[in-house]
Amino acid sequence: MRVVFLDSASLPVGLARPAWITSWQDRSDTTPEQVVEAVRDADAVITNKVRIGRTELEQLPNLRFICVAATGYDCIDLVACRDFAVTVCNVPAYSAQSVAESVIASIFALRRQLFAYQAAAVRDWPDSRHFCVHRAPIRDVQGSVLGIIGKGAIGQATARLASALGMQLLYAEHRGAIPVRKGYQAFETVLAQSDVISLHCPLTEHTRHLIGAAELARMKPGAVLINTARGPLVDEAAVLAALDSGRLGGAALDVLGQEPPTADHLLLTQRHANLIVTPHVAWASQSSLQRLADGILGNLHGYYSGNLINLVS
Repeated sequence: MRVVFLDSASLPVGLARPAWITSWQDRSDTTPEQVVEAVRDADAVITNKVRIGRTELEQLPNLRFICVAATGYDCIDLVACRDFAVTVCNVPAYSAQSVAESVIASIFALRRQLFAYQAAAVRDWPDSRHFCVHRAPIRDVQGSVLGIIGKGAIGQATARLASALGMQLLYAEHRGAIPVRKGYQAFETVLAQSDVISLHCPLTEHTRHLIGAAELARMKPGAVLINTARGPLVDEAAVLAALDSGRLGGAALDVLGQEPPTADHLLLTQRHANLIVTPHVAWASQSSLQRLADGILGNLHGYYSGNLINLVS
């Protein structure tokens, strides 16, 4: 069995090569133009974010198995994989706790204005006539309303932590869906009633720019938006405009529409105390990295042994 890992640098944990894998190539990164040549002789490929579509599959007759080194698999053309009899597996739920903790950390940072007050300590505190400095409203997390869009493993893990903090929970129904399922609220209702909106849904043609100018306008004034899922779920220009106007109280974005972004990306060149941008690392706690590594090897063994697990297509 011949295996190629197309973007192995995205997983800073070593993978022990099993004896039944006769050839294993780690490529730290692979450009779209390099995919076909890199995979030409492989039976199996591991990819985190390197895209494999119909054009590539047409030129890869030996490829039989793709292991996505992630939970989301929007980098793979599943229809083309079915057409070419290529099996696809992912690694579900490995990062649920890590991402959920990142969401909760962001909620505290933005609701309690930690970065604004860090700046105030340097800028304003030395000249204050009092023992403290009041510059921005501090809001309790307990009793606030968390709207969760996406009730998968990560959404549910986030809900468990939020509930332990005394937050009220709302799960959003699909936008425009009728009737609304039991345990869910209409999408627009969740926008209007939540103090924090956290995105945990996959990126599809229906969820691209799920949060745009119209949705931001429906949110509570001063509400917080958190996206640890996929960058294109939000209209970044609309988010920036809502922050500039004060309509949006804060945003924590662990993902962007283009990754890696350019140095002049509009959200990287702004200096908002209530804007947190991190480089797609909410998933990457040490425990999660090890679970991902174990999951990749488990998927490879499942394919090799004929006992597939985590089958996507």
